[in-house]
Amino acid sequence: MREESRLALSLPLVAVLLVTVPVFVQAPWVRLAPMGAALFTVPLVGLGVLLEQRGQGPLRQLGILLVGFSGSWLGGSLFWGWCRPHPLFHLPIEAFALPLALAGLTSRWRLAASFYLASLLGTALTDGVMAISGVMGFWPEVVSAPLQDAPLLLQAAAAAVLEPLPLAVVLLSGALLLLVCRALWQRGEIARVAAAALATTVVVDGLFLLAAMLAPGLSGLI
Repeated sequence: MREESRLALSLPLVAVLLVTVPVFVQAPWVRLAPMGAALFTVPLVGLGVLLEQRGQGPLRQLGILLVGFSGSWLGGSLFWGWCRPHPLFHLPIEAFALPLALAGLTSRWRLAASFYLASLLGTALTDGVMAISGVMGFWPEVVSAPLQDAPLLLQAAAAAVLEPLPLAVVLLSGALLLLVCRALWQRGEIARVAAAALATTVVVDGLFLLAAMLAPGLSGLI
């Protein structure tokens, strides 16, 4: 019972860490070596499958979670490495493993599928809010601008979010997302992993907005 309790607490925490990894690790790696970042998917999947097959208890669950994370990692590497000036490609590329994830919900890979789908939902909501609030239009200009001009453009985009209507959209979306996370949290261990991934998306987006305003170079977008 104690082991199950520790596992129930640790898996959501691991999900939180995996959602934040792309912000601090993948973003600079993709800028410097996109192919290397994309190929890192192979050892991620290999480690995940090895742990799933040979691990016991928490280690096996960690392996399954890593397989789900590898899908998000590869999608992010492909987009930010080669398609970053085209925001309309963002969600389709991130969703490349959607059929596999949906099928995985009824298999022993349910945990991996739940993490991937929660991360994808967070991405879809973020892109949707950006489009509705009018911020999406800044995206191609920011990522294509010369390095010396990009920080000012990113700060301008962040300032646009603070206008009354965009800010209302952001706050309302964040509140609804947290309600969904609360409902998921009450549905058991695997749903808690999805809830943790979604909730962390809200926090990471907030940190991204803060970084864009105060220290654009640390935001990971430029």
